[in-house]
Amino acid sequence: MDELIPGLPNDIAQECLIRVPYDGFPTVRSVCRHWKQELQSSQFHRLRKTAGLTRPVIALVQAEPALAPTAGPAKKYTACASPSYRLVLFEPVTCAWSCPPPIPGLLRGLPLFCHLAAVGRELVVVGGCDPETWAASDEVHIYDFEAGVWRRGARMPGPRRSFFACAASEELRAVFVAGGHDEEKNALRSAMAYDVATNAWAPLPDMAQERDECQGAFLRGAFHVVGGYPTEAQGRFSRSAEPFDVDSRRWGPVEEDKLEAGTCPRACVAGADGRLYMYRPGGDVAALSDDGSGVWRAVAEAPETARVAPLLVAWERGLMLMGLEKQGGGHVGYVGEV
Repeated sequence: MDELIPGLPNDIAQECLIRVPYDGFPTVRSVCRHWKQELQSSQFHRLRKTAGLTRPVIALVQAEPALAPTAGPAKKYTACASPSYRLVLFEPVTCAWSCPPPIPGLLRGLPLFCHLAAVGRELVVVGGCDPETWAASDEVHIYDFEAGVWRRGARMPGPRRSFFACAASEELRAVFVAGGHDEEKNALRSAMAYDVATNAWAPLPDMAQERDECQGAFLRGAFHVVGGYPTEAQGRFSRSAEPFDVDSRRWGPVEEDKLEAGTCPRACVAGADGRLYMYRPGGDVAALSDDGSGVWRAVAEAPETARVAPLLVAWERGLMLMGLEKQGGGHVGYVGEV
């Protein structure tokens, strides 16, 4: 076997390589073929995790003022009223922020209202709306954290949809999509799954109900579609949910009264402990009991500076709450353990 580092046993060389932070992976891969193969091996990443060297990374969409040229001979730029959007990465352990490279070809930034889905060491950007025309997009883009590059995925089939439920399964390396509305504003019942490894979409059975502006969560082998509303009930959110069992490939019965109130469920997320978490309008973060009682129990009080337009993000052993103190204010983020 070729030496990873000349003069060192390979087990010692591996101990050196696993200590490279994730944002250094693209550089390490470019050194030589053996290092690239090492980083691509599952053993390498198991060693990093066993040694406690892996760190959670949160991907967020951030608005930044769009720049337009001013009149005159000098090339000066001023901020436009319409911002563009970019990806930012936050490491809750170190509180460090960074930016991945922009998606090639998207000169106006990320599509509006696009969905982000994490699948292992890859981030999938699904759908959204064109920043200039507001037309729904069916595009898929995948960012490989290991290689530090973007690639295009297969387009979403069927009618172009917006405001759909989206969630991912790391184990299955799949992204699930359901509901939303088509370009005629008709709420949808259809669903599909995207296999990241094969770059292929597969249709799923339709849901029992139309669900526009619904939220997706993947828990315990099932894709849950929470809330939303049918075409004739514009803006009147349902309290129900529908679970899709991946093994049986069937939707379970509609779960009535899944939510405490008929509100927009966008602040509802799947926790790593197998429970649903949600910000409640009263000002706290609650978890759905896993005893089958359907009771939501408060787990933390939300800071007053983050109670407007709140958003929750979950990862292993943690939750992040982001929100505003008032409309038009700056975003504030808080991190807590669960």
